[in-house]
Amino acid sequence: MYSPLLQHISRYVSLDQNEEALIAQKLKYLQLKKKEIVLSQGKICRSSYFIVKGCLRLYFFNDKGAEQTTQFAIENWWISDYNSLENKVPSEFQIQAVEASEVIAFDKEIQDSLFELVPKLERYFRLILQRAYAASQVRTKINYTMSREAQYHLFSTAFPEFVQRVPQYMLASYLGFTPEFLSKIRARKVKKIS
Repeated sequence: MYSPLLQHISRYVSLDQNEEALIAQKLKYLQLKKKEIVLSQGKICRSSYFIVKGCLRLYFFNDKGAEQTTQFAIENWWISDYNSLENKVPSEFQIQAVEASEVIAFDKEIQDSLFELVPKLERYFRLILQRAYAASQVRTKINYTMSREAQYHLFSTAFPEFVQRVPQYMLASYLGFTPEFLSKIRARKVKKIS
């Protein structure tokens, strides 16, 4: 049940069988229904989530009450509200299953205690978070330097699975434009192919 996460960890650090067993006994395996909320805005985030199967998203409500998606996570990716998790403050985000999903929840307090018992685990999380932060920096640069249409084409080329799996309104929200604008971009692409 926890082998996908243990395999992912082994791509970054090597664990012995005792360390794997120690980690596995502390995890929670969750099956989520489509649209199920894992974290509600205003609640303190207590876990980070590793996606075994499915897709989750992190989003907030803007000043007009519209959803603004800031992150998606699919198989072998992590998702959490790290500000709430680390600082124990109410979350400004929600985490929702975009589709029926299976995730491994890693409770923050258990994670911190395991860092003492399995120091390699701390290295794993450092490497994962460095990669995530680097991706965030690239996304910020793209937001400032590319047109919205160019951003969509780059995203759909780099992550075609998201374009197929994520509802259009969520994808538009993530890219920072309306579903109608996304429809126009897709229509232009279809005309070019025809």
